[in-house]
Order: sequence, then structure tokens, then C-alpha cells
Amino acid sequence: MFFRARQFEFRFPRPALVMGIVNVTPDSFSDGGKFLDVDAAVAHALKLFSDGAEILDIGGESTRPGAGPVGEAEELRRVIPVIKKLATTFKIPLSVDTMKPAVAQAALAAGASIVNDVAANRTDEVMWKIVAAAGAGYICMHAQGTPQMMQKNPAYKNVVAEVAEFFCAQLEKLNACGVTSEQVVFDPGIGFGKSLEHNLSLLAGLERFTKLDRPVLLGVSRKSFIGKFSGVETNQRLPASLACATLAVADGVEIIRTHDVAETVQAIRMAEAVLTRKNNA
Repeated sequence: MFFRARQFEFRFPRPALVMGIVNVTPDSFSDGGKFLDVDAAVAHALKLFSDGAEILDIGGESTRPGAGPVGEAEELRRVIPVIKKLATTFKIPLSVDTMKPAVAQAALAAGASIVNDVAANRTDEVMWKIVAAAGAGYICMHAQGTPQMMQKNPAYKNVVAEVAEFFCAQLEKLNACGVTSEQVVFDPGIGFGKSLEHNLSLLAGLERFTKLDRPVLLGVSRKSFIGKFSGVETNQRLPASLACATLAVADGVEIIRTHDVAETVQAIRMAEAVLTRKNNA
């Protein structure tokens, strides 16, 4: 299985990729405001790279539950200078975390290679045609509703089955727009229009998605469902985040998106070493 993002190519199976989060926002739930300045964002990205990140995900609009929308011009102002600077610094894929086609297009022109689309439940084809034209990677994330409303009353009959059906249906639409399957990664969207029980069911059912012949990305880092389960604040959620990441790797997840790159790399590499010996026993 391949994942292609412009000039970058990853062949699976291989050790899980770690995607480091660079939030260029004032209001992200975990680190909002810390890296709003271009130099601060670049310095943070350098640390994530040195810690072992093989993809960097740059976002200029918070998608935490209840977050307000950011105008296109403001989002461009936040992310494009950072991407331009990083593109001249790193030889690894840069991902832009955006719902806006114009921001995605500008980010790809500035040197990004992947579009991380939390609004992949869209029906409009503009974003997908931009991805196709650029040969970019595309992270197809499942969400129910918008960030403003998604946690009001999420409802499913069978969340694992419905998310799997979503992936298959959206992949057909992407292919029809010229986005090849090898450009696509699936993300079950933990916390995006899901209750605590829905999130736990998705984590327990990850093997359903890893059998769909596309890489799967999991983003659980410091998320609120951990707080709901354990009663801990955002800065105390690393142990549970690592538990989810290692269990995900055991189920075949290929990409882990995280704020805590060094700790995540150490945890999943240990898990992979044990799994290799277990499978060869």
C-alpha cells in the first residue's frame, strides 16, 4: 500500500508515521496562542522534527468543539508565512489543516504537500479538484456536523459501520474528481461529532478501517473525551493519549497525529518492537 503526497511517497507496512501538530491559532484547546508568531511556530516545528515527526500539520483555525469560524484572509495571514518558511527548512511533507479551498490552494502553492480536511463530509467538489490538480495528499476525516454544533447531540446507529461507509462513499467521490486512492488517508475523526461512547467504540473498532486498503490516521492527542473519561485537565492527558496511540498501532493504524512527538515516537516504537517479536514467535 502506498501513500503519495506530491513528491513524497510512503510504502506500507512500515513503522507508523508521527504527525506533529503546529497550531498557529489563539484559541486551540491545548496550545492556543503559544505559536501564533511565525518565528515561534517555526521554532516549535523544528523541535517536533528533531523529536521524530515525519509530517508537520499546520493549522490556522481551531476546530475544537464550539470554536468560532475564522475568516479566510485571517487564516491565510496565519498559516502561509509559516508554511513558506518551513518549506525552505524541511524536506518532509507539510500538511495544512484547513476546511477552506482557497487556503488549501495557497498552502499548496507555498510548499505544503497534504490537505488535512476536517470537512471531508463536504458535497462541493472544489477542494477535491484542488487536491487532484496538485497531486497532493488528502486526509479524509469523518465528522458529524460543524465544529460549532458537532457536540450538541451526536447520534449513530452503529458508529463504526457508519464511519466505514463514509470512507468508502467519499473515496468514490474523490476518485471521480481525479484524486487517486493512493493520495488518500482516512481519519475516523475522534471527537468530531462523537460522544465519549462513540469515541471508545471507534478506538475499539479501528481494525475495521485498517482493512479498507488505505492508511489510517488517528488523532487523539489531549482530546476532551480523555478528560470526560478520566476527569483530568488538558495538560494531564498524555498517558491516555499514548495508550490510545499504542493500541492503534497494534490494530494497524499507520499515522499518529500528536502534540507530544518525542513521547509518542518512543511509545509506538516500543509497541512495534514487541509486536514484531510477537508476530514472529
